[in-house]
Amino acid sequence: MRYRSAVLLVTAALGTWGILRAQRPFRQYHGAEYYNFPLPPDWNAKHEWTRARLRYPGVFGSRWGRRWSRGDLSWTTDYPRSDRHLLQGVRRLTRIDTRSVEQVVDLDGSGDVYNWPMMYAVEVGHWQLPDDQAAQLREFLLRGGFLMVDDFHGDEPYHGVYSEWQVFLASMKKVFPDRPIEDLQDSDPIFHTVYDLDHRFQVPGWQWVWSGRTYEAGETGKTPHWRAIFDDHRRVMVAICHNMDLGDAWEWSDDPRYPEKWASLAYQIAINYFIYDLTH
Repeated sequence: MRYRSAVLLVTAALGTWGILRAQRPFRQYHGAEYYNFPLPPDWNAKHEWTRARLRYPGVFGSRWGRRWSRGDLSWTTDYPRSDRHLLQGVRRLTRIDTRSVEQVVDLDGSGDVYNWPMMYAVEVGHWQLPDDQAAQLREFLLRGGFLMVDDFHGDEPYHGVYSEWQVFLASMKKVFPDRPIEDLQDSDPIFHTVYDLDHRFQVPGWQWVWSGRTYEAGETGKTPHWRAIFDDHRRVMVAICHNMDLGDAWEWSDDPRYPEKWASLAYQIAINYFIYDLTH
């Protein structure tokens, strides 16, 4: 009996050690907009939760024949300033014990992605998931993961080149070819976890400061769309924020030139989505 207990104890210890080793440490990357962004003083403190940011290959990199390139940085849009501001907001507005820095994750075939149940992807009108990454994203979501996508605009070809919505769909249909994308109803629980958000509006990006427009990408970019892909139990797996730029709202929430009403809604949406993911 003692021998069996000892074996079980050693097995459990090795399993825990393996899990901890599988969770990759924090790493900061060079982005398209920010270089050498200062780390918060508690960046390496241990906490229970953080929001992951998906690093994906995009249409620009593949066009140049390289899987990753300096030009293939759409995934870094607003990074890491937007992420750090948002996580500070999570600390202030909830009791989630969150880390002060984000986690960049890859769909690289390893098990690391499963350590980070809440994942965010920006500028998905520029992503281009190969089959193996689409398959791992599907597995991540079916295991209970949550993906929020943001900051892509319009249905028609952008600058006469391609439609961001169609680019998004091309990869999303690889992930879930048989699951429909549905409009979220005002009554959906995701809009009522912390804040009641029956009345939402378009959240523009920083471009509003100089353009005066709340929309991008022409006429079909004027209407914000709150959409989702559900699992078999009608739980949101993929939250789709189309024709809006919540990432910019978090990024510029400390700048008085960016209106508070847009920043506030962006934080409220994020808080609702995070709490929904943790409770549903």
